[in-house]
Amino acid sequence: MKIEYLHNKNEIEAFLQKNLGLHVYSLGDLDDFFWPNTRWYALKKDDEIQTLALLYTGLPLATLQALAEQANLMRELLRSIFHKLPDCFHAHLSPGVGEAFEGRYEMESCEKHYKMVLNSHRFPSRVDCSRVMRLTENDLDHMLRLYEEAYPGNWFDPRMLQTRQYFGIKIENKLVSAAGIHVYSKKYRVAALGNIVTHPDYRGQGFAKSVTARLCKSLSESVDHIGLNVKADNTIAIALYEKLGFEIIAPYYECMISTPRRC
Repeated sequence: MKIEYLHNKNEIEAFLQKNLGLHVYSLGDLDDFFWPNTRWYALKKDDEIQTLALLYTGLPLATLQALAEQANLMRELLRSIFHKLPDCFHAHLSPGVGEAFEGRYEMESCEKHYKMVLNSHRFPSRVDCSRVMRLTENDLDHMLRLYEEAYPGNWFDPRMLQTRQYFGIKIENKLVSAAGIHVYSKKYRVAALGNIVTHPDYRGQGFAKSVTARLCKSLSESVDHIGLNVKADNTIAIALYEKLGFEIIAPYYECMISTPRRC
């Protein structure tokens, strides 16, 4: 086995396509929009990728994507690139992968999540989206206000509005519900939903279902695979996504990881 730092998009894509549901986010990060902020590390045997890790540096805190069907191979890879990792980072880890950090790093705030993918054959044909509007860069102030009041601490990159894949519902010129994307790539035909929220004063009226359904309909015009991440204990959100045709395909854990020197 040997470790390689990869630069070839085609080689990376070929591996990610083998389990696209697990790697929707990583595949989208091959897009030119995200690519400059990516570092790809592979464990190879006879020049064939056995497992692959991505360090995404385009956020205030770097994020490590270490998702794999075989945890033992990912642990071997991670132990070989410790010197390449920052002192503090966020991590998405398949079950069993976190053991690689024991004795060298501290792991905190580990929460179980699910990866879900949309089964287009189960997507409901009729969802009332009549009140939903496409959001643009002119709506940025409205969005920031909504996230501040209803979803503090979420990650939202205003540049994503340029994709025109954000939708919302306004009442009396106030944005009360919104849904958008974290990853979107026409080239690789994948998208990952994100920043889905409804203001607490307007919940229970089906707004989240409407904006998310409208978003999925729009994305389906340019991508073939739509995924999302959701906390395992967020039963309300999971039920909503399942009604829209999403299926759970894998568990994983989101953790804060740091060296003794801390962040």
